[in-house]
Amino acid sequence: MTEVSGALAGLKVVDLTQMLAGPYCTMLLADQGASVVKIEPVNGDPTRHFGPFREDDTLHHFGGYFQSTNRNKKSVALDLKSPDGKALFLRLAKDADVVVENFRAGVMDRLGIGYEVLAAANPRLVYAAIRGFGDPRTGSSPYVDRPAFDVVAQAMGGAMGITGPDAQTPMKIGPGVGDIFPASLAAFGIMAALHHAGRTGQGQFVDVAMYDGILAMCERIVYQYSYVGKSPVPEGNQHPILCPFGTFAAKDGQVTVGCPRDSFWRELATIMGRPELVDDPRFSSNNARLAHSGETVAIVEGWTSARTKAEIALALDGRVPFGPVNTAADIYADPHVAARNMLVEVEHPGSSTPVTIASTPVRMTATPGGVFHRAPLVGEHTTEVLSGLGLSGDDIAELKARGVVAGGE
Repeated sequence: MTEVSGALAGLKVVDLTQMLAGPYCTMLLADQGASVVKIEPVNGDPTRHFGPFREDDTLHHFGGYFQSTNRNKKSVALDLKSPDGKALFLRLAKDADVVVENFRAGVMDRLGIGYEVLAAANPRLVYAAIRGFGDPRTGSSPYVDRPAFDVVAQAMGGAMGITGPDAQTPMKIGPGVGDIFPASLAAFGIMAALHHAGRTGQGQFVDVAMYDGILAMCERIVYQYSYVGKSPVPEGNQHPILCPFGTFAAKDGQVTVGCPRDSFWRELATIMGRPELVDDPRFSSNNARLAHSGETVAIVEGWTSARTKAEIALALDGRVPFGPVNTAADIYADPHVAARNMLVEVEHPGSSTPVTIASTPVRMTATPGGVFHRAPLVGEHTTEVLSGLGLSGDDIAELKARGVVAGGE
């Protein structure tokens, strides 16, 4: 497995996560060079069966869902319910800097390998959990026993309540932000806890509730309710505080235009050939434009709808914040994406050609990090990792024969 030059090189992470939130968190660490060992059941992470799959892939070791967020990781297939499996996990955790899991609260404790057990053997350990409603160690929720997924977090945290065409039609945001944003917060929490552990030798429990994460992402609705006493509602593709700030029709699709400052509005008015709008009291300030939002949006859309996206780009480029509403095909063709190397090809076992996944957006000059290896096969690194713990080939073979571990052939 090729090593990457990353700022987190040498960091040892034991990853027990499944689905999207946990794997995305550990992916962020792996992309920056951390050594992430993914602990899977002996028959593999269930998300390996999620598509899409290549037409020529008859092996189906994993689909696109698993490939995208489990790149750069090693896989050890281990039965955590067996005494020997737990013992092996404890040996891995004792030497780790970080353990991450996203089971329901209490699962690890019932297995006898919860935070307190691991911390007793490894006091500097940073143990991170991503759950729907948090962990009782940091504040017990009445919903603590509920399972949760992206759509639940989006609904309860406020994202759906301000997304949609109108107040009667709340909608889910397309990407899995209910998973991905809490995952990013957990990665940040891990790094903060590691900084503390580096100074003091003291590890700690890092807890991110998906509900809390989306509530924090929707911080605007909190202060809006506090200031005016009304719950914000979906308002389509415009903004409740800034105007104009949203999507507008073009001849060949849609574009976004944002004028959060009056200086941008003055530029836009000039470009549209409407300099009189600058001094018109209905449009001279953001608050005035917001009070006349219907008229403001109509004026801007009257200009954009008569032009193609390319023509709008030529007129506004460098002067007014704007961007086309891109499809995936548009993103593949965008020169920015190519210049920033945001699409990378990786091998896909079972397919004759590479597949493309999104690269890391975190760029560093001295330690670039990045995508350097496809997602692993089930237990692909079991033998390698257990050998590193001092087990002999015969020991590992015996464990495989009893179904305690798998893979690594």
